[in-house]
Amino acid sequence: MKTKKNIERSRLTLEACGLWCRNNALFGAAVAAVLISSQLARADDDGDRHFGRVTHVGDIFVIAMENHNFTQPAAQTSPQPILGNPAAPYINSLLTPGNPNAAQVSYALNYLNSGTGVHPSEPNYVWAEAGSDFGFHSDADPAAANGNTFYDNAPGLVSKITANGSTVPFWHFNYTPHLTGQLTGAGIPWKNYQEDIQLTTGATKSASGTNGPVNPFYGTTQYNYAAKHNPMAFFAESASLNLYPLAQLFTDLSSHAVGKYNWITPNQYNDAHTTLNGGFTYNGTHYTGDSANIAQGDNFLAQVVPEIMASKAYQNNGVIIIWWDETEGGDDTARTLQEVVISPLAKGNAYASPVLLSHSSDIKTVEEIFGLPLINNPIPVTETNNYSGYNNVATVNDLSDLFVPGVIPAPANLSVTSFGFFSSPHNDYVTQDVRITNNGSTPVTAPLFLVLDNLANATLANADGTTAVLAPLGSPYVCVSLGEDGILRPNESKTVKLQFLDPSNASISYTARLLPVTPAP
Repeated sequence: MKTKKNIERSRLTLEACGLWCRNNALFGAAVAAVLISSQLARADDDGDRHFGRVTHVGDIFVIAMENHNFTQPAAQTSPQPILGNPAAPYINSLLTPGNPNAAQVSYALNYLNSGTGVHPSEPNYVWAEAGSDFGFHSDADPAAANGNTFYDNAPGLVSKITANGSTVPFWHFNYTPHLTGQLTGAGIPWKNYQEDIQLTTGATKSASGTNGPVNPFYGTTQYNYAAKHNPMAFFAESASLNLYPLAQLFTDLSSHAVGKYNWITPNQYNDAHTTLNGGFTYNGTHYTGDSANIAQGDNFLAQVVPEIMASKAYQNNGVIIIWWDETEGGDDTARTLQEVVISPLAKGNAYASPVLLSHSSDIKTVEEIFGLPLINNPIPVTETNNYSGYNNVATVNDLSDLFVPGVIPAPANLSVTSFGFFSSPHNDYVTQDVRITNNGSTPVTAPLFLVLDNLANATLANADGTTAVLAPLGSPYVCVSLGEDGILRPNESKTVKLQFLDPSNASISYTARLLPVTPAP
């Protein structure tokens, strides 16, 4: 065996990827280590909470609400805050210790705007999906001409080689990592429920009027779908994927067919954004103006949240997150947003968390639960480092303080070290050793797979290597042997020997990632 002269020709980048992850090379980032969630315990069928051990989070439901601060300076009277507002009796019951509605509720005291100047509504919905608004500050419907579509889903063939009789293509994608794209790539079921979507010509087109069907929540024929409030609409491959009218949510709850992650956007009357014509009567009181907006939103939540809570999906350690889009009147610490978590796994009894949080905290929490890599999209300089950088997904606090300890999984820490390439004078095979080390405090259990995304100028020749048939980019992988007991303990390392077919003697490169599940299309 002899060492190739160009030992530095390998480029290794590590990417985190988690449970159920498939061929998702597009989230790669050049880092020295990868975070992988340890296998989560399956939730008990009866949904009971067991203290003293980590319990698997069940289905997640996010309900998006609009345009009201939770708290604000006393001098600010418009719009009205939610806390203590007589037009929001249900919401405030969730925040009252001792109230039966608060038994499984935790909420945030210090949830701030996602970044300085992140307004109006639309940038906050984009942020909830991608951890950045990319500097776009408008409520325009998503369109390439408007500059607010962030993923064109268009592969382009950039090169191809012939190796061992086969032509191997290499592709480039204009891709922006985002949460539901990650879920799709990882094979994790998700659904997007948008009220009044059935009255539009498509997810990217807003629609409103007065001649729709009678709305079951407020009893008139007014409808109002806003594409700006649909975070998936700004990403081409997710815009129409898993998209349903709101009524489908209740059918899915009764038939146990909801996703693992479910986003719910009420129309602009039910999300407290827009006043119904003539105002709104709620619990015997007639409201107009901003009070009507708040009452409409409270009425919606008072009906939808209990229905979700009555479902098996919720009772099996489900999580409901009530989310508000943006602060009004300023982006300072005097104005907070409401963030409510309802779950059998919440600390409960209206626990009030003082931890500093933002929209990025929600993304980080979902990624930790599902073992996904942390999104790290660029944030405009004028919007970053707000209050010690709390708005970057990689550095924010997650929502773990709202749950009983151990519910939000702490990922294991695995590092990969690559060594030089060696070639044989007798054939075209090239070998390389790769060492995988558990640097964390949590044991990692089998299976564990090393995946080689974007492999260039070679093909993987290992006997246990398999190419995932996920067009247009196939990724070979090898199983990492963890010994007879199938465990990689803290500070323990395992070495994988890779064998490549390299007839061209050109520079080999690839992007490596680790998966705790068999890669599959």
